[in-house]
Amino acid sequence: MNATLPATFAALLLLAGARSSPARAQDSGIGIATGSKPAAAQVEDLEGNAVDLAQYVGRKPVLLEFWATWCPVCEGLEPKLRAAHATYGKDVEFLVIAVGVSQTPRSIRRHLEKSPMPGRVLFDAKGAAVRAYQVPTTSFIAVLDAGGVVRYTGTGSDQDIEAAIRRGLGR
Repeated sequence: MNATLPATFAALLLLAGARSSPARAQDSGIGIATGSKPAAAQVEDLEGNAVDLAQYVGRKPVLLEFWATWCPVCEGLEPKLRAAHATYGKDVEFLVIAVGVSQTPRSIRRHLEKSPMPGRVLFDAKGAAVRAYQVPTTSFIAVLDAGGVVRYTGTGSDQDIEAAIRRGLGR
């Protein structure tokens, strides 16, 4: 576990992985507030190169999923994310942010060999994106519009991903 992550966040992540039923999808009230713009955050690609999330925000809508290889709720979201990516992948940037709790770039790459994720997978080793988006747990999704404004947040495998993306597209 990365010592730079707050202990409360780490505990929430562990609870998310142990949950027997998915969290209810929520809009606002969790994580970063809808209508706000996230602070800048730097993460890494799986080769350890720095990636500034600002290079994606403000160009076109962005969907970020805060994910872990060990998260069963995240696994439950995968079919919805794949379907949404097939429909909206040209119009929306899909970013999978692997949290820095109980996983490494190597373990993530191994997992992706068996189960590829839609979009670009990045690693939040130091928790910068987790803090910027005020992420409460894995399976957290934030959708930003083309101006970089948060239009949706939610957790759980029962989220309506397509409706969230439509918000980001202004539909």
